[in-house]
Amino acid sequence: MTQSHSEVSRVKNLDRIAIGRHLVEAWYFSPYPVEYAHTPVLYVCEFCLSFYASEKQIERHRHKCTLRHPPGNEIYRHEDISFFEIDGRKQKTWCRNLCLLSKAFLDHKTLYYDVDPFLYYVMCHRDETGVHLVGYFSKEKESAENYNVACILTLPQYQRMGYGKLLIEFSYELSKKEGRLGSPEKPLSDLGLLSYRAYWAETIVDVLVNTKEDITIDEIANKTAIVHSDIIHT
Repeated sequence: MTQSHSEVSRVKNLDRIAIGRHLVEAWYFSPYPVEYAHTPVLYVCEFCLSFYASEKQIERHRHKCTLRHPPGNEIYRHEDISFFEIDGRKQKTWCRNLCLLSKAFLDHKTLYYDVDPFLYYVMCHRDETGVHLVGYFSKEKESAENYNVACILTLPQYQRMGYGKLLIEFSYELSKKEGRLGSPEKPLSDLGLLSYRAYWAETIVDVLVNTKEDITIDEIANKTAIVHSDIIHT
C-alpha cells in the first residue's frame, strides 16, 4: 500500500525550530539529516542558517559565525527593511539551508538541493544586533513560462504583519524593471493564494480608480506586470 504525496508530506519529523530569539512550531516534513529528526528543538543560526541539535552547539557556533546578513548583494533598503539578492549557484550551502528551513512551513515545496537555477530574494529586518530573516521568494533565472516567483514564504513569526504583501509587491517591481509580465508558479499554498488574490485585487482596483478613461486588460497588465490570466480571474 502506497501513501500519496500529500500524506507523506504531512508526516512531520520536526517539532519546534529555534531561530534567533523565536521558537516556532514546524508545520510539515523537511528533509533535514535523519540525526536531527525528532529532536525536541532544532536550532538554526538566523544568519548562516546552519542547524544544530542542542542549545550548547548553537551557542558555540554563534561565537564563531561571521555572518550578520545573508551572503548576497543588498539591492533595496527602506527604513528597517532590506532585500538581498542571492545566486543559488554561488551560495549553494546557504540556499540549500534556506530551502530546508522553508520546507518545514510549505507543504508543496519539492526542490531542496537543486538551487543553481534560482535567484533568491531575501527580505530582512535590520536592528542593532544584525539583519534578521523575515521571508523570501525564489525565481528561476530563465523561466519559459515567465514565472516571477517559484517559491515564496514569510516565516511564521512574521506572518500577518504585511510582509507577505511586500514580498509579492517586490516580485512585481522586479518584473517591471525587467520589462515583462509575471506570475507565481503554481500550485500556490492556500495562504499564498489568498495573499496573491488580495494583492491582485488591490493593485487592479488602484489602477482603475486612478484612471479616468476606459482601460483595457493589456494596459492594466503593462501598468502592473500582472499577466492577463491573473487579471481576468481576480
